[in-house]
Amino acid sequence: MVAKMAIFKVIKYDGPTNVLAWKFPGTAFNTLSQLIVNESQEAVFFKGGEAFDVFGAGTYTLNTYNIPLLSAFVNLPFGGRSPFSAEVWFVNKLFVLDLKWGTTAPIQIQDPKYNVFLPVRTFGSFGVRISDTKRFIASLVGVSPYLDADTLSNYFCGILMNNISDCISTYLIVRKIGILELSAYLTEMSDEISERISPIFGEYGVTPVNFSVMSVNVPENDKSVVSLKAALAKRAEMDIIGYNYIQERSFNTFENAAQNEGAAGTLIGAGLGLGMGVGMGGAAGTAFNNLSPLDISGGAGQKPNEKAICSACGIPNPAESKFCSSCGEPITSET
Repeated sequence: MVAKMAIFKVIKYDGPTNVLAWKFPGTAFNTLSQLIVNESQEAVFFKGGEAFDVFGAGTYTLNTYNIPLLSAFVNLPFGGRSPFSAEVWFVNKLFVLDLKWGTTAPIQIQDPKYNVFLPVRTFGSFGVRISDTKRFIASLVGVSPYLDADTLSNYFCGILMNNISDCISTYLIVRKIGILELSAYLTEMSDEISERISPIFGEYGVTPVNFSVMSVNVPENDKSVVSLKAALAKRAEMDIIGYNYIQERSFNTFENAAQNEGAAGTLIGAGLGLGMGVGMGGAAGTAFNNLSPLDISGGAGQKPNEKAICSACGIPNPAESKFCSSCGEPITSET
């Protein structure tokens, strides 16, 4: 003999305090059962995968008049005590704030300013409010007897990250802002992403509130990040000193050449010494203009040790020099 299912005379919330949705443990009711819905809650009858009548805060004695949608579905007769089975879900209508979101792994994004791919991490917070109880229950509630904030946050994490990464990429491309400069635009990004995800959340009967991008950053130990920051630091150093990369390479070339033996090294060394005080470019340029391949090598056509002494500054120059490599004066002295 099959045991008769117990009829629940009172249906009320008796679940945890921090959940968004909770399913009443019983499913057998009749049209004289009493439904109690607390403030800030809604109760919805659910059967066969479909959400039916929704009740706001208050106390109700169920009958075919106040549950018309469900009554039509289960063919309840009018009047008297008519048993029926259904699920009853209680939904919290309060704002649930301070839900966390974040990247589980860095997103590879090309920096539009420096044209390098960098691993980007981002995290923030948001709140939710259940705006459509029927849609929320039908879309998100499964076999679990309740749905809490953490479960909801995890559920939306994939949806969030797909849209957030796309929004960040679009934001960078359109605005031409480097990844390392995004911290100044977090508020604007938060508003833009919130506007974008709102209709997606709405499909589940949920409204996002106070969506916030708290940080967009890159791992400090990543090789690409280390190289980029080193280059930026070098550029800042050059800006402070007052020269550029090409000039720095020229300095290095002259310094290396000045350390070489022979006439060229001597002349370039003299040019560098003068350049620090009165303008290296002109003196070094004059030195190079006065050199020929034979001068540099000390080959045929001149004696290796033959010098022309400048009468103005006393610096020795190659024998055939017409101008002094140190001071630039015409060489008039006898060799």
